[in-house]
Amino acid sequence: MTPTISLNNKIYDFERPKVMGIINATPDSFFAGSRTPDLSSLSGRISRMLEYHPDFFDIGGYSSRPGAEDISPEEEWERLAPALETARRLSPDTPVSVDTFRASIARKAVENFGVEIINDISGGTLDDEMWHTVADLKCAYVLMHMRGNPETMSSLTDYEDVTAEVLEDLAFKLAELRQLGIANVIIDPGFGFAKTVEQNFRLLRDLEVFRSLGCPLLAGLSRKSMIWKTLGTTPSEALNGTTALNAIALQKGADILRVHDVAEARECVTLHKLLR
Repeated sequence: MTPTISLNNKIYDFERPKVMGIINATPDSFFAGSRTPDLSSLSGRISRMLEYHPDFFDIGGYSSRPGAEDISPEEEWERLAPALETARRLSPDTPVSVDTFRASIARKAVENFGVEIINDISGGTLDDEMWHTVADLKCAYVLMHMRGNPETMSSLTDYEDVTAEVLEDLAFKLAELRQLGIANVIIDPGFGFAKTVEQNFRLLRDLEVFRSLGCPLLAGLSRKSMIWKTLGTTPSEALNGTTALNAIALQKGADILRVHDVAEARECVTLHKLLR
């Protein structure tokens, strides 16, 4: 059965996979082409993205690349608020996800801008108040797998069976979320977060097992190091590899592609749909 989520009392099904466009309100995202250091570049990126009709925006003000600099909640909000205002002004009907692990930021985003989804890279491990806040706000939640934090995760890749351990962790946390009354959960196995290149490819090979959790499945592969390290290139040269892996993810059951490049992901979804 195709999973669904409810956003603002509207049901979203995934009979046709969705595309989530990444908007980085940060000066240090790993992919330089996605950085929006000022309002002009921010408006331009959102406007260009809207030409290809993303299903969701995912807006972040805290870089989660390996070794990223820690910033205060105040600075994170100073980056996020203009991006959220701009996205709402340019496309008020496009649901917005906020990429944050901080409960205080999640609350501000929902209460000030009506954000529909909280995308928590930590799966609730970096802020004990996050799950209770999401339950109180009654928004959707992206449950992602990660160990440690952006500064330490690269050293926490010791798994006996990466797929089994990630699945077990997500299943345990999903049960806790359900007990708190959080109904709209999206699962993300966390490509690139506390996984080696080889482990990332193992997760992609096994991606369909995560459908057993009964939630929409998000694949965040866009321009990640598993692509450009394997090919000996750079993030700016990783679009073709991203499209190749997105196609595989769709074949393996991904419901949402989280991407920097909406046009190419949309084409990938359109072509994949003809195989169903």
